[in-house]
Amino acid sequence: MKLGPSLGLDRALRRVLPRSLLGRSLLIVLVPLLLVEAVALQIFYGSHLDVLSRRLAGGVSGEVSFMLDQIDRHPAERREVLGEAWQRFEFRTRIIPGAKVPALTKPMALGPVDQDLEHSLAAHLRHPFAINWFASLNYISIDIAQDDGVLQIDVPRKRLYVGQLYIFFAWLGGSSLVLFGIAALFLRNQVRGIRRLAAAAEDFGMGRESGLIKPEGAVEVRRAAAAFNRMQDRIGRFLTQRTAMLAGVSHDLRTPLTRLRLALAMLPEDAAADVAGMTGDIEEMEKLVDLYLAFARGEGTEQPQLADLSALLGELTAKARHGDVDIECHAPEALSLSLRPDAMRRAIRNLIDNACRFATIIRLTAGMDGERSVRITIDDNGPGIPANRREAVFRPFETGTKGGTGLGLAITRDIISAHGGDIYLADSPLGGLRVSIILPA
Repeated sequence: MKLGPSLGLDRALRRVLPRSLLGRSLLIVLVPLLLVEAVALQIFYGSHLDVLSRRLAGGVSGEVSFMLDQIDRHPAERREVLGEAWQRFEFRTRIIPGAKVPALTKPMALGPVDQDLEHSLAAHLRHPFAINWFASLNYISIDIAQDDGVLQIDVPRKRLYVGQLYIFFAWLGGSSLVLFGIAALFLRNQVRGIRRLAAAAEDFGMGRESGLIKPEGAVEVRRAAAAFNRMQDRIGRFLTQRTAMLAGVSHDLRTPLTRLRLALAMLPEDAAADVAGMTGDIEEMEKLVDLYLAFARGEGTEQPQLADLSALLGELTAKARHGDVDIECHAPEALSLSLRPDAMRRAIRNLIDNACRFATIIRLTAGMDGERSVRITIDDNGPGIPANRREAVFRPFETGTKGGTGLGLAITRDIISAHGGDIYLADSPLGGLRVSIILPA
């Protein structure tokens, strides 16, 4: 499938552009800064440097032309003219008898002034000439044809050197770095509040105690932090009220069941058979009440703590092992992460109990899944669950087995979600069902 030009460009930009807010903010500052520098350099090269290089080249070529004019007018005084050239222009001169002007290549050695000097000399001189830009470290050599040989003139490089060029570059680059550094500090302080808000929201979403956020930074960030604090407070009060209400409901439901149990205990012994059946019904009702209340209440009262997940899985595996079930656990010796041990124990026990009801072979594995997550896998050789029903079984009161309440997997998913993780169902290599749990490390 071919991608459109706009879609391909969008994907390319996503791979190149920074992902963090700080990186993108710094890029927004850096790009205009580089554009301003590019414009400044263009203006400098296009106007100031160009004019300055032409003037320097014109000055040197004018002095060389003046010296040659004096030699042409007063050939007998050539030695005196060459001596004056050293005193006035710092030109080192020598006559090479019988020599000819060499054909030299003229690479760009000093910049635009190279071509400017060549063009200016061609305009001023009537004699053939050649320029050797690498005659020595501090001089360039100009060979000019004469009747008796070649006049070689060594011109100091500093006469053609734009001294302010590197100073300008250093000032432009240094000032840009300073300004960019100041902008980076300010942006980092602005982004800090957003980072804290994101970390608090992530902790709160995983059920961890994040506490109130101190509003700081821009007005919008302060408003978001204040709104998050109010949301935490409202949700906390709601959970507290709901827990108190459910405690009262639990008491109200248990009271009539307790009266029924006492009434059955007072019946005559000749009704023992009927009493046993009704007592079993009452116990089943109490279990259902406990299960419904646990689902509605959740596990909000338990605080997260650093726990050894490998030890927890080993404990559950040992308790579930009996003669009819072959169950094994494979996990690293120490796999510690922040979780609610009792809640996680209950969630995984629900999954193991479900597997034990339908399978004879169960395998638990655990380990790191990348750098920031842990994967727990439970495989069995049972009948499995059809693909079109794997999402439905997580709904409350949805059950596909006779006698089930339909709350076990719903409670398990709630517990996993409260830890910031997720749970998936798939086909197992053992032929049954695979349950995969992903938890943040």
